[in-house]
Amino acid sequence: MGEVNEEELIDVARFALWSLDVHSSAELSIHIVDLETIADLHVRWLDLPGPTDVMSFPMDELTPGWGRKDGPPPGPGVLGDIMLCPDFAQGQADKAGHPLAHELDLLTVHGVLHLLGFDHVVPEEEQRMFALQNEILANWYDSQEERGVSFAPKPTGAGAFPTAADRDDSADS
Repeated sequence: MGEVNEEELIDVARFALWSLDVHSSAELSIHIVDLETIADLHVRWLDLPGPTDVMSFPMDELTPGWGRKDGPPPGPGVLGDIMLCPDFAQGQADKAGHPLAHELDLLTVHGVLHLLGFDHVVPEEEQRMFALQNEILANWYDSQEERGVSFAPKPTGAGAFPTAADRDDSADS
């Protein structure tokens, strides 16, 4: 398994929250877990056997748009926990032809969206969620220089920004 850049994951999560107008004081936790731990969580919480790439456990019910003038008044809250499994994600990254770091960035955005109530149970929701995930991630890559940060360059391969149909092992929750 490759190296996990925690600063990068924090940055992409913050960018996703900012992109979705979530209060800047909202909290979430990102946990890096092994295959055994994610498999245990997967069966315990979703009754699905085996490991997966990412799981999200929402706490407060914050929704996108809290920072907009026409939205509800902003306030901090605890979004919840994101569990990432780099060992599982490595296989997906290899299959898609991009680095593990990009896969983990993608999964972090995916996890943030789940914490905010997005889902991919029905095809329409799945298309919307994956499109938003890809838009946020592409914008994150494009904004790095202007924000004064430098992580990995934006991948360009066919599997870099997958649609829902591209991912047969798409994240569960």
